[in-house]
Amino acid sequence: MKIRYMLDTNICIYLMKNNPPEVAVRFAQYYVGEVVISAITLAELEYGVTCSGDKAAHNQAALDMLLEDIVVVPFDAVAAGAYGPVRLATRDRKRDALDKLIAAHTIALDVTLVTNNEADFTGYSGLNIENWVAVH
Repeated sequence: MKIRYMLDTNICIYLMKNNPPEVAVRFAQYYVGEVVISAITLAELEYGVTCSGDKAAHNQAALDMLLEDIVVVPFDAVAAGAYGPVRLATRDRKRDALDKLIAAHTIALDVTLVTNNEADFTGYSGLNIENWVAVH
């Protein structure tokens, strides 16, 4: 199965909440393995679960269910190699360190990043983006 898309953290949260519904409809069009997340995204999601207080058990269950259908791709040496140019291109932006890692990972896999935060991913050469929330 060829990887086609990497999901940004916000898209994963939409899938976990099943809101907005158009994200789940679009996700359902693909086979397991065609849509993946970065280990960096999983780290962000795990942090969110940890910070969610009395909803932590519910959110962990939702994350576990999401991970039944989405492969987590390790951040490897190829992704690390893509990070240098990504960081250089946006070195003036001091925040968004994890977004830079996710962008590099997406570029290294030569797939499309799915995000609803398109502005966070501008300026990365070679990064293809789709927004499954926006009406096209």
